[in-house]
Amino acid sequence: MVETPTPSPALLKTIAILEFPTVLVAKTAAWLILPMTGALVYEVVARYIFNAPTIWAYDVTYILAGGLFMLGSAFALRQDSHVRADFLLSAQNPRWQALIDVILYLLVYFPATALFFQTSLVFALQSWMQGETFPQSPWMPIIYPLKTVMPVTLALLFIQGIAEFLKALWTFRTNVTFRRSE
Repeated sequence: MVETPTPSPALLKTIAILEFPTVLVAKTAAWLILPMTGALVYEVVARYIFNAPTIWAYDVTYILAGGLFMLGSAFALRQDSHVRADFLLSAQNPRWQALIDVILYLLVYFPATALFFQTSLVFALQSWMQGETFPQSPWMPIIYPLKTVMPVTLALLFIQGIAEFLKALWTFRTNVTFRRSE
């Protein structure tokens, strides 16, 4: 009987350290669903029961949903929940799947994430310096906190990408799909 390889404790520790910010931010950001739902419920009650729509509920919902979506994206990567072209790889063994992942992380994912991080950081800084508001809204809320979430998200995606890259390297070396023991 052949023993299935398992990741070394050092690899598991490294991945856990890399994934810690992803999990922490995602679990914290998940609480945004409560004020977002509260704003939606308030708007529906105000609009349809009291015939008194608000000028702020849509904007609050938009900002909170955008933040929630972005801050959860690295966690979705960790959970392997992003859309993938698995139909192209499902017939391949784990080693070939991992090789394609390694190549794509190196040639596409890391360079694109770094470029988007740099661009979004400039975008967010400009928004803070201008005290930017959301001009499409009559309420005109500040928008720079939401724009700040973009580089934070990209930093989290980059860090989580390193963890995914290490998992793919391990899978390539062992031809066994990496499984975390949680």
